[in-house]
Amino acid sequence: MHARGLAPFGLEETKRMIGDGVGALIERAFARRGLRPDAAAVADFVADYGRAYARATRLFPGVAETLAGLRERGWRLAVCTNKLAQPARDLLDALRIGGLFAAIGGGDSFPVRKPDPAHLLATLKAAGGSPVRAVMVGDHRNDVIAARGAGLPCVFAAWGYGPPEMAEGVAAVAHAFGEIPAIAAHLLSLSAPGAGRKNNREDRTP
Repeated sequence: MHARGLAPFGLEETKRMIGDGVGALIERAFARRGLRPDAAAVADFVADYGRAYARATRLFPGVAETLAGLRERGWRLAVCTNKLAQPARDLLDALRIGGLFAAIGGGDSFPVRKPDPAHLLATLKAAGGSPVRAVMVGDHRNDVIAARGAGLPCVFAAWGYGPPEMAEGVAAVAHAFGEIPAIAAHLLSLSAPGAGRKNNREDRTP
């Protein structure tokens, strides 16, 4: 915005515009200034973001330890995001957790993106997981809708940027990252008796 002589947005304003990929973010930002994006806007944003994505980004408490613990217990981990795949990988690597994930399904990885459930199912397939042995964790209505369409139980991350009303219809709400393993194991036990048995661990994919 600043580079185009337009007023920038604060953090809270920006939060209300994100969730459907960078193209939608740029469309909404320009619309709030009464304009349409110019042809270079998305590319310029991606380039600018690439220079600064890890500057102020930090993991929420317990993320690294919880993810590592899940991996040790046999879970396969994947990220399904509307963020472009390469910046997503770069950010995870910068945060030193990239190696924990079996797959990254970005907004440009498949012909569709969330809330289309095909995005989630394709990411799950890339991770070697199965829809009947998987749990979705998300903090936006797109995650909830994608999980519902894919037939996966959804855990709403209450610490994320999505307002509480986006949690409507989810299987569970987690208030801290460390709660996820117990919630996910419980949800699988409801849908697949014996899910906690050791010989089934390799099929579990949050």
